[in-house]
Amino acid sequence: MSDAVREFVANAHGDLEAVRAVLGEDSTFANAAWDWGGGDWETALGAASPLGRRDIAELLIANGARIDIFVAAMLEARPGTRDARGPHGIPLRAHAEAGGEQAALVLAYLDA
Repeated sequence: MSDAVREFVANAHGDLEAVRAVLGEDSTFANAAWDWGGGDWETALGAASPLGRRDIAELLIANGARIDIFVAAMLEARPGTRDARGPHGIPLRAHAEAGGEQAALVLAYLDA
């Protein structure tokens, strides 16, 4: 399984069809992560984002990949972000609300 995860994350840097094929077989790969060494963990979404592969990012998100701040920066304000789910299915908004007044900017972003 680890070789499959490594290959999936590597393909997410630019091979849309390879990513689509794997997700068609097993959508749980959408949140799989690979350690490139020294604790440098990367998900497929994290691989697609800095390369501007919005097509791959959107496919991964549609299959349940969790959005982080780096992906949000690449996608800009995207409809549905406020409904994104994180660990244990907890919505992004709940995470921001838990931050109290320090998270006011995040809440403003989600309400935009």
